[in-house]
Amino acid sequence: MAIGKRLTAGYANIDRNKFYGLDEAVALIKDAAKAKFDETIEIALNLGVDPRHADQMVRGVVELPHGTGKTVRVAVFAKADKAEEARKAGADIVGAEDLAEKIQGGFMDFDRCIATPDMMGVVGRLGKVLGPRNLMPNPKLGTVTPNVTEAVRAAKAGQVQFRVEKAGIVHAGVGKASFDAAKLAENIKAFVDAINKAKPSGAKGTYIKKVSVASTMGPGVKLDIASLTA
Repeated sequence: MAIGKRLTAGYANIDRNKFYGLDEAVALIKDAAKAKFDETIEIALNLGVDPRHADQMVRGVVELPHGTGKTVRVAVFAKADKAEEARKAGADIVGAEDLAEKIQGGFMDFDRCIATPDMMGVVGRLGKVLGPRNLMPNPKLGTVTPNVTEAVRAAKAGQVQFRVEKAGIVHAGVGKASFDAAKLAENIKAFVDAINKAKPSGAKGTYIKKVSVASTMGPGVKLDIASLTA
């Protein structure tokens, strides 16, 4: 298969047992991104937490300095003046009960969901639909807010939400293969810094155990954690 050949070629220049400095890792990832589309650069962190315990949950949001390179479609639950404010801010979909009905009917053509506080009675009924997709508005993430202009702007600018999975892994897109290497490195550092700041009170021992980066179709590269905080 073509993907197998591409991965094999990519790993030809990568030592799977080596932990690379950030700049070298970014150069290797960019060089291995040979797909016909602009591949997403993804980061994965293995954390020393058990998210089954509330005091070990890692969750938050970070605005990457150079965005993600991804076009983000934003849905906003709002009424009257706030709905108009959301539209002017660039929201792709704006509604109230009508939007809730569309979502219950299977409509999911958006990447971020924002709601004004007065709409949470309506949005709350969508928990089983939005929750599993990590789209449920949350005041801690700034997606339940009366300031819809700022929330929409942040989402469009490349704000990234993160949440640790059952196995203690956090992953996210931190840019595109076409990004300048220095900008990719800055985005990666910003994401890791946000994970460090989100360290839960219940985390014991080594918090960040392993970090790796890869492009959508390329091989994974292990990062030297010390190079991320230098």
